[in-house]
Amino acid sequence: MGTVTAEEAELLARLDTARLPRHVAVIMDGNGRWAQRKLLPRVAGHKVGAQTTRTIIETCARLNIEALTLYAFSVENWRRPKTETDFLMQLLREYLRTEMPLIQRNNIRMRFLGRSSELPIGVQQDMKAAEEKTAGNGGMVLCLALNYGGRAEIVDAANAILAERNAQGSNAPVTEEEVSQRLYTAGLPDPDLLIRTSGEMRVSNFLLWQIAYAEIFVTETLWPDFNRARLLESFLDFQKRERRYGGIGEGGSDSRVPRVAGE
Repeated sequence: MGTVTAEEAELLARLDTARLPRHVAVIMDGNGRWAQRKLLPRVAGHKVGAQTTRTIIETCARLNIEALTLYAFSVENWRRPKTETDFLMQLLREYLRTEMPLIQRNNIRMRFLGRSSELPIGVQQDMKAAEEKTAGNGGMVLCLALNYGGRAEIVDAANAILAERNAQGSNAPVTEEEVSQRLYTAGLPDPDLLIRTSGEMRVSNFLLWQIAYAEIFVTETLWPDFNRARLLESFLDFQKRERRYGGIGEGGSDSRVPRVAGE
């Protein structure tokens, strides 16, 4: 993992690398508030947030996390000022170009989740190029959710099934497996851990189907300040959880109080 700080070394020593989450999903929130607190324009927060993204991606890849999904741009984000959305699209394109050596060096395969056909043509071309360049990589799968919405994903899956039923002249009931196979994340394990920065206690229309049994880690840390140590803390918290999937724990109790990072 390269040079580590004393804090990171202490956290790594406590971490059981055999019990890390297979799939980590992250709601990267707080860029705007970070900039506001420092009396900077919002775009400054997005720029620093992109540096955080680089650190988190590389750390997860080196810890052999199977999949990492980052909520980069939601369908609702189009409501922001055009100057900001244009900047975010340009920042994405720049990121895909400049970070490709890092992606390749860490054997990462890229996927994109969302209604990509509604994105600017240049962005679509860069996304396609990134997927093609990394298609042969066998390491961590990095999913960037762009123009993504959890409800839209479920609707798209349902419409795909409906089209198939109509073509077949079938009225067979829909199964969970069929829905899962038609989600943007088809072929990936569901997230074990959902991380949300900035302290907001909501899932914001992100992976609504897939996070049914995910452990949720909420931290007050804003995304630009979410460093490698904070990521390791989330993994340590995950390893303290008892995952029951609706069953009963070893102690015989089925009650559990939700926990927030830092408690």
